[in-house]
Amino acid sequence: MIELVIDQRRRDLGGGFEVGRVLPFAKRRMVGPFIFFDHFGPIDLAPGLGPEFDVRAHPHVGLSTVSYLFSGEIMHRDSLGYEMPIRPQEVNWMTAGRGITHSERFEHARAVGDHLHGIQAWVALPEEFEESAPSFTHHSGTDLPQWESGGVVGHLIAGSAYGLTARAKTHSPLFYAHLEMEPGAVAEVPADHKERALYIAAGAIEIHGNRYEAGQMLVLGAGSSHFKAKKASTVMVLGGEPIGERFIHWNFVSSSKDRLAQAAADWKAGRMKLPDADDAEFIPLPDEPVPPLPAIS
Repeated sequence: MIELVIDQRRRDLGGGFEVGRVLPFAKRRMVGPFIFFDHFGPIDLAPGLGPEFDVRAHPHVGLSTVSYLFSGEIMHRDSLGYEMPIRPQEVNWMTAGRGITHSERFEHARAVGDHLHGIQAWVALPEEFEESAPSFTHHSGTDLPQWESGGVVGHLIAGSAYGLTARAKTHSPLFYAHLEMEPGAVAEVPADHKERALYIAAGAIEIHGNRYEAGQMLVLGAGSSHFKAKKASTVMVLGGEPIGERFIHWNFVSSSKDRLAQAAADWKAGRMKLPDADDAEFIPLPDEPVPPLPAIS
């Protein structure tokens, strides 16, 4: 059963870098611990791309960012000293905990051009890990188990599903996978968790007799959920166990509104360390005050 269909909403992050924002959504703020889901590209970037397209240094607390590419390259630098390009079918998993800053630069595109396409998701942390030490890990190859079956090529990004377990350390039960599907191929969304969804990054699928297109997330009810690719399709499947209510403001996530206000004050006052290798500029705190947002759950 499909509980809700969420169409991506276009958002300009500045400098012409536009994304399709899927989560949070007014009628469904989270799926399991997934609290944020942005789809960027596909877009062709010409050599000589201006620096205004880059995502300058900015902060996070209370979450893990999960960056995954279908094509292209992005350079990550953070306040822990990590400097790591991410390339297709690799994962940058950055846990902010009590606080981290990072930048995302398009240096490869600037040099030679690029075809950029990917997803950035945020996973909210359980309360006992919200103030944990920040960390960063990069995963590729066998860290992301792969399988092939009936016209489906799968890559498990995080968690456990399809009888496999990915290498990235997670803080609550979840699954997140990338499926490449040939026309007519059938796949299943794992039924092990209470909250589940699929997102069509490219192509089109059929489920329960209805057709859905690229840019749509289908939030699923309980039980087995099979779907068929109507043409060559790229589909992300995700879900997990709920972790309780959360508040979100700008790049900060917390179970406490007071913590959001503190994070905003820390960033505005310059109390959060910038990446050593990218500390010449940063994104300032938005002018608006921290709003009394409803809890996300």
